[in-house]
Amino acid sequence: MSQPKTLIAEDLLLLLMDDQKGRLAASSYARPLFGGALLVELALDEAVEVEEKRSVWQAAKVHARQGVTGATADPLLSHAWATVAEKPRSAQDLVNRLGKGVREELQHRLVARGILERRETKILGLFPSTTWPAADLRREQQVRQQLQDCLVTGLSPDPRTAALIALLSSIDHAHKVVDRGALSNGQVKKRAKAIAEGAWAAKAVRDAVAASQAAITAAVMASTTAAAAGGS
Repeated sequence: MSQPKTLIAEDLLLLLMDDQKGRLAASSYARPLFGGALLVELALDEAVEVEEKRSVWQAAKVHARQGVTGATADPLLSHAWATVAEKPRSAQDLVNRLGKGVREELQHRLVARGILERRETKILGLFPSTTWPAADLRREQQVRQQLQDCLVTGLSPDPRTAALIALLSSIDHAHKVVDRGALSNGQVKKRAKAIAEGAWAAKAVRDAVAASQAAITAAVMASTTAAAAGGS
């Protein structure tokens, strides 16, 4: 029995979740990360496009393309497209808007498909806590193999896999989701960066991916800075 198609955001979540503990790595910047994943998926479906920058002082705006039906078949993507369609916005603005509440929605969707399991526990027997351990590893293993083929073996990625690698690269995580074998962390990171910047899709898609990467990277840096300031 074939599994239903997962979104890039769902595949990203599976890669970043601890299968046993049911907790998410990179949770401090999950909102822009998953918002960026939705934006990238819309770009792959040719539902959005990024305008050319008019100056170095102004961020490029993202526009919704009209008359697109494929992307709106999924309710999560449909809602994301409607947000983009409200008015042109920068990618940095959009990834935060699109990512609001998305992690929880993705987790619920994956539970409904039997891929994750929802567990209610209490920390120290007092404080309620929800975890989302893996229930079916097949999809995650399939995605990891695709990444392994591209980042370690050296095969050329399809556009969807390349987009996923670009998102992982933006949070410096690509080398953590594969068995790098004889390769160093630096070599895997370099391959991920080369794939992210390569000509694997139409320019409109690559522009959207690059804009999303920049927005996510900015959020990661802000989160890291805030954490450092809080610990000083």
